[in-house]
Amino acid sequence: MTDPDPNVIKQILAELRDVNKDRRRTAIMKLGMLGGDQAVNTLIMVVKNKHEDLIVRGRAAMMLGKMGDPRAVDPLIEALEAPGFQTPLYAVQSLGNLGDPRAIAPLRRMLNTNQGKFREAARVALDKLGDSESDAETDPVPVLVETRSDQ
Repeated sequence: MTDPDPNVIKQILAELRDVNKDRRRTAIMKLGMLGGDQAVNTLIMVVKNKHEDLIVRGRAAMMLGKMGDPRAVDPLIEALEAPGFQTPLYAVQSLGNLGDPRAIAPLRRMLNTNQGKFREAARVALDKLGDSESDAETDPVPVLVETRSDQ
């Protein structure tokens, strides 16, 4: 894959500095679709920026998972603790997509959250990582069924 046109990247980076959060949200998606080293570095900075709009951070987490760069694993693990809904949810999904075993322990902790969507996303991510231990921790207790032979 060739690196994206530097002029296009420059334009998107300018959009990321816009005060309009909708423009920043769109710029994140463009950057993730373009790819390249500068895009990965920028998306990592955005997902770690505690002052950024939560949807912008969430989209950055999502795009990092789609890009598949292992440099994103540690920032995505940190993003599991981000406020709001989108950033942690997309971080969980992205960690499953990246396939790095460093994510297993943090994803297991997400199984204990009170958010059902986080728990389900963590189960799916752990399955992608080949973590069979999480099944035993989260599967409901099997129901014993009596069979009656006198019917």
